[in-house]
Amino acid sequence: MITGKYPNLRLRRNRKESWTRRLVQENTLSPNDFILPIFLIDGSNKKESISTMPGVFRYTINRVSQIVDKAIKKGIPMVALFPKTKNTLKNDLGTESLNENNLVCRAILEIKKKYKNQIGIMCDVALDPYTSHSHDGLIKSNQIINDETIEVLINQSLLQAEMGCDVLAPSDMMDGRIGKIRKALDSSNFKNTQILSYAAKYASSFYGPFRDAVGSKSSLKGDKKTYQMDFRNSDEAMREVALDIKEGADMIMVKPGMPYLDIIKSIKEKFKIPVLAYQVSGEYSLLETAINKKLIQKNAVYESLVSFKRSGANAIVSYYADRIDKILE
Repeated sequence: MITGKYPNLRLRRNRKESWTRRLVQENTLSPNDFILPIFLIDGSNKKESISTMPGVFRYTINRVSQIVDKAIKKGIPMVALFPKTKNTLKNDLGTESLNENNLVCRAILEIKKKYKNQIGIMCDVALDPYTSHSHDGLIKSNQIINDETIEVLINQSLLQAEMGCDVLAPSDMMDGRIGKIRKALDSSNFKNTQILSYAAKYASSFYGPFRDAVGSKSSLKGDKKTYQMDFRNSDEAMREVALDIKEGADMIMVKPGMPYLDIIKSIKEKFKIPVLAYQVSGEYSLLETAINKKLIQKNAVYESLVSFKRSGANAIVSYYADRIDKILE
């Protein structure tokens, strides 16, 4: 016989049935929460697999509409464009970033021509897809030089805005670039072009598959620790975010995502600004490989995505975005 007192408040009462769990749930996911990355390659009618990212592909520009059609149908608000630039077009200065006929510019024009403003376009502002050394900035005396890099980033931003990019996403982590870019945009009558600052971008070991996807992995010389953040620091992230907001950032990106849920939460609580999380390539590949090997259940994807919302993220850049309808089922 069981004796003793029972608690008056039993939290399990709110979990007893599916309907009551749904009634009191604190966080939900919808397609509105996602940004779909698209990898671009030169050529025609190509869909190219990426060995390190199962289920993710590179597309030629004439096939991008197939992906955008699906994104719009699923209710995804925005796509993010990432180019795999031919090695013959790369150099130490990343001059291909300023070519109005580069992959990103042509893709922007194609999407805007067909879809107008049915879906947003986000483009990275950084030089690593275009430099032969795969760094985000210019190099002088074996150092990434800040101010000279910003001058190139300003011109890259203006070009992408002119092509029709809706959200510029400086991911380079140069000091002071948000203010310089905002000033240049406003002076050139791009006052409504949004800036999503990669304010808290860490020098992470989770980026490998992405670098493979854009063709920069094998050519990267050294590491990016002199400009991307130290993963042991959190107070520093608050300083970075505060500066970028002051300089004119409309939204903030935290990258990577899941290992930095504490950073997302801190930024959201302190600054009350839209915060986006990037579920980066390493996170995606670890999950997808484990699922394919039946080491974890498929629902782990949903669980991981909810963790971003629970931490305070407004939206998530995820390679699962094109499958979000099935995940939500």
